[in-house]
Amino acid sequence: MLPPALEAEILAAKLPKFRAKQLSEWVWDKFAGAYDEMTNLPKELRVLLAEELPITPLALVKTTQSGDDTRKFLFRLADGNLIESVLISAPGRLTACVSSQVGCALACSFCASGLQGLVRNLAPSEITGQIQMLQSIQKERISNIVYMGMGEPFANFDNVLESVAILNHSKCAGIGARKITISTSGLVPGILKLIRDPRQVRLSISLHAATDEIRNRIMPINQRYPIAELMRACRKYQADTGRMITFEYILLDGITCTQEQADALARLLRGIRCTVNLIPYNTVEGLPYRRPPLPAQKSFLHTLMDARVRATLRMEKGHDISAACGQLRLQNLESLPSDS
Repeated sequence: MLPPALEAEILAAKLPKFRAKQLSEWVWDKFAGAYDEMTNLPKELRVLLAEELPITPLALVKTTQSGDDTRKFLFRLADGNLIESVLISAPGRLTACVSSQVGCALACSFCASGLQGLVRNLAPSEITGQIQMLQSIQKERISNIVYMGMGEPFANFDNVLESVAILNHSKCAGIGARKITISTSGLVPGILKLIRDPRQVRLSISLHAATDEIRNRIMPINQRYPIAELMRACRKYQADTGRMITFEYILLDGITCTQEQADALARLLRGIRCTVNLIPYNTVEGLPYRRPPLPAQKSFLHTLMDARVRATLRMEKGHDISAACGQLRLQNLESLPSDS
């Protein structure tokens, strides 16, 4: 909860206002996930708070550890649904990749999240709860957040922005707005709405193809918001905010990772201040796509660089633990016992 809302609840329970500060410190600074852990609160108060303001933490179902310091977590929500979060460690940085929905309705053909369709949106508490749980597990503050897990953040716009407000607040997680990135598959109305948000969060576009022909094939959302319309929204976002845009681009062997697509992408992004993250495909069992060989990946990168498009080739983390969105949930939907 945002501090003013928490203070109002505390006052409504006829408790002194300073208790709200104590609770925030326990949850966000000391990573407590239950009132019993808040040892400087009287026992009677802990019992009262558990009744009046119950904490419902996510239940950790499974953790997978990669050889490259990437960890993936499968969490069970209060209603039994499963979601995923990922922690990526790097020198001086701890990045959390969080989910915004249970499943996804966009049905990108290369993504595991959409294979079971959309179940529901996550509440702000279920989004912020991922960060609280990850910090509790890691016993370390998270420095960066990317909304690139399961789901389309702009299809859950209001809840996502409320969670951003909580995570950004100095009395909560205190994560700087410029260290929070929201990724969209191309929901143009969400991009235009984000322009009006005062926080300077970063925008990432999951582009993944440079022509309508290929993007229609792998991302059905492109039939609703084709590339020309998407790029107009991106240019308006940049003109109105002055902020750089990141474009995520998945490299699928023989489909998006071709010389023709590289040339088209370089033309498409001409004049836009941006960075392109090239992402070698993370294999999903049952889907027909392959990761391109390394020379093809590097050739694609060099084409962009030669055209003076800023680009990086991401050596995909977590490939050995199925860290791509939705894979762990998909693998466990039918294999987990009902009482696990």
